[in-house]
Amino acid sequence: MRWSDLVSRQPRLADAARRRLLDPGVVLLASVRRDGTPRVSPVEPFVLGDDLLLSMLWGSTKAKDVSHDPRILVHSIVTGPEGTDGELKLRGRAVPVDDRDVQSRYAEAVGEALGWRPQPGRFHLFRVDVEHVAFVRWDSSANDQLVTTWPPGKEYVRRGTSATSVGPREPYTELLVAE
Repeated sequence: MRWSDLVSRQPRLADAARRRLLDPGVVLLASVRRDGTPRVSPVEPFVLGDDLLLSMLWGSTKAKDVSHDPRILVHSIVTGPEGTDGELKLRGRAVPVDDRDVQSRYAEAVGEALGWRPQPGRFHLFRVDVEHVAFVRWDSSANDQLVTTWPPGKEYVRRGTSATSVGPREPYTELLVAE
């Protein structure tokens, strides 16, 4: 599914995704290397039209990874040990965007928004085909873990039982819209 599908179908979860993935300006991209081991790399995410896009340096190893095996995990940066901001994990596939017109529109939009301008045809551009979104955060005052996943839509809380453990899942509603 496209980024716009997340926005239209689950707007509150999409807002959390925007805050955690787009607002900081950098995410961590987990990809699969040719030998099957994982690689984690920083990438600048950008939304253009209906799509969440990731651009990569021309000929970079991470671009080769996702060209060989398109399975990816886009993970928000973690900004502190408390976990109150939450972490957003978006699983999906990297779809190459080779269309020169789209690359030109992307370069123009990035130039206006971020102040640097990639040269069309001299960078790799991938659209993220979203398969699953998870948002996990901690209520540090109670040591509770709050979890939202979609699809399928599930929300629950796991109450803190000690500094390093939580109890079973309990129903909880915060972000999901009934479909």
